[in-house]
Amino acid sequence: MKLVQVEEAVGMILAHDMTEIIPGKSKCAVFKKGQVIKEEDVPRLLRMGKAHIGILEFKEGDIHENEAAIRMAAAAAGPGIELTEPSEGKVSFAAKITGLLKINYRALHEINSIEEIIMATRHTDIVIETGTVVGGTRIIPLITDVQKIVKVEKLCKDNNPIVQILPLRKLKIGIVTTGSEVYHKRIPDKFGPVLRNKFDELGCEVMEQVIVDDNAEMIAESIQKLIKQGADLIACTGGMSVDPDDVTPLGIRKTGASVVSYGAPTLPGSMFMLSYKNNIPIVGLPGCVMYSKRTIFDLTVPRLIAGEKLTKEDIISLGHGGFCSSCEVCTFPNCGFGKGGLY
Repeated sequence: MKLVQVEEAVGMILAHDMTEIIPGKSKCAVFKKGQVIKEEDVPRLLRMGKAHIGILEFKEGDIHENEAAIRMAAAAAGPGIELTEPSEGKVSFAAKITGLLKINYRALHEINSIEEIIMATRHTDIVIETGTVVGGTRIIPLITDVQKIVKVEKLCKDNNPIVQILPLRKLKIGIVTTGSEVYHKRIPDKFGPVLRNKFDELGCEVMEQVIVDDNAEMIAESIQKLIKQGADLIACTGGMSVDPDDVTPLGIRKTGASVVSYGAPTLPGSMFMLSYKNNIPIVGLPGCVMYSKRTIFDLTVPRLIAGEKLTKEDIISLGHGGFCSSCEVCTFPNCGFGKGGLY
C-alpha cells in the first residue's frame, strides 16, 4: 500500500474501506476496497477529512479485478447470454432467452485450474427462463497478472462457447398411446393430457395423439403415419415394461428406427427408450412420466427439443445423479436430480 494525496489518487485503486460518519444519521463504508477513485470522489473524501489515502500500486502487467472479470466473461459467453456490469469485481452471466443451458464443463474445469481465477455456473442441461442469472466470474485478489486473463481468453476461444443458452424449438409432437385397456375404452387415457401439458411448457405443439392396441404392427404404422404428417418428435406412451403384452419397444423397432438405448440409469424412468427414424427422435416413455413430478422425460426431452442428438454415452452419464428423491415439495431443477458426474 502507498499513501498519496487524495487529489493525486484519481484513477488509482483504494487499498481499504473508508467509512463516512454523519452524526445521528449513518456510519457506513461509502468507499470500498478495490474501488477506483474518480474525480468526483475527491471533494467527498476531503469532507471526510481524508487528505491522504492508501492505494494499491500497479506494476507492469497487472490488471484490475473489474477489467479482468469483464474480459473473462466476454470470452466465455456464447449465444443467448448477456453480461451484467461488474459489481464488487464480479461479472454475471444472464439468460437473454428461455432455453436449454449448456456449459462446456470440461473447459470450465481448465479455467478454474488457473490460479486466482474463478468461474462458477449453474448445472448444464437445464431449462432456464429469460433473465435468470446462470453464473459469474471474477479473480480472487484485487489485481492479478494479465497473462492469466490471456490464458482464460485462449481457453475460451479454443472451447467456444463456455456458457450458452440453446433456444427451444417449437416442434410438432406426435403421440402414440398404447394399451388395450385404453384402446377398447375400458379406462380413460390419462397419459395424453399429462404429455400435452409437459410439451406445452416447453413451447411445443401436440399435433395429434393416436391410441392403438397392444400390437407392434399397429404401433409401427401409427409412428410412420405421424412422421409422414410432419411430426418432428414422436412420444410413445404405455407398453414399455417387460410384460408379455408390452410391445411398444418392438413396435418402435419395426419402423426401422435406429435404437440408441432401451433402458436408462434413472429412477424414475428406467424403462425409457430412445431411437431415431430419419433423424426424428422417437421416445418410449414409461408409465412413471404420467404420475411422477420429474422423471427421465425432464432430463432428455428438453435436450432433444433444443436440437441435441443424444448418444448412448449421454444416457449412461445420467446414472450419477439419476435417482430422484421424490421430495414432498419438488424444486427441480434446483436439486440434484440428473446432476451427476459428467466426465
